[in-house]
Amino acid sequence: MSHRSALQHYHAAASQSAGRIISYYSTSFSWSTRLFPARIRRDIQALYAVVRIADEIVDGAAAEAHAPDIRALLDGYEKQVVHAADAAFHTDPVLHAWANTQRRCQFSEDHIRAFFASMRRDLDPAPHDAASLQRYIHGSAEVIGLMCLDIFLVGHHPGEKDRATMADGARALGAAFQKVNFLRDLAEDTDCLGRGYLPELDTATKRQWCAEIRDELARARRAAHLLPPGARRGVLAATGLFADLNERIDSASVDELHARRIRVPAPRKAQILAGTLWRRA
Repeated sequence: MSHRSALQHYHAAASQSAGRIISYYSTSFSWSTRLFPARIRRDIQALYAVVRIADEIVDGAAAEAHAPDIRALLDGYEKQVVHAADAAFHTDPVLHAWANTQRRCQFSEDHIRAFFASMRRDLDPAPHDAASLQRYIHGSAEVIGLMCLDIFLVGHHPGEKDRATMADGARALGAAFQKVNFLRDLAEDTDCLGRGYLPELDTATKRQWCAEIRDELARARRAAHLLPPGARRGVLAATGLFADLNERIDSASVDELHARRIRVPAPRKAQILAGTLWRRA
């Protein structure tokens, strides 16, 4: 017979709800989170679920549901997310799981608001220039990497130099993930959503982006070795999966990117994860 309280049962149910979102929307990221210890995995899943819901608000789900004001909906969700930790109970299970993670990991409010600023930019149809794209990548991806680092370092107190190196790796990994997604989602972003992330992509530009991604993944991989052991395997697995995906994108033509979403086959994902486990062992 369970001795958990009603609130503890709800904590567990809320955490499972957040976990379902990551498994549904991102197979690559979901696979790599399996290598994290339970506490880290739950916190990563809560972070991902909140990010995914914000994405869905701006990426069309809310519009298809005939939400009358998408911007107001996003603003309202931002307010809920920023202040979630102030309440011990939420009727929304994802928000409840997020609140527990937010309290435990002490995320910077500036990072949360930077993320929502990038989501708000997705409601603007104007194409990006170099400066606005860099701001977008910072808010949509680099700060997510920094919040993941906050999750990994709960209970750990690295020195200032190591913390700075890990923060650089976290930003680099977030940026690499976002750039990979720009390239692999090219058809949907440009043809369906009308987004101007890479409006003039040609072969030379694609190669340049893939080279930048390769360098960022290398920075992230070097920094990952400073992480606590429980976090290290999952980060290295995610790095390996996206490195493989980047090489597949580099080998594809721009026309192929417009025609289909490049994927890593499941057997290859399993091989990468097994290789990560073997190397860490």
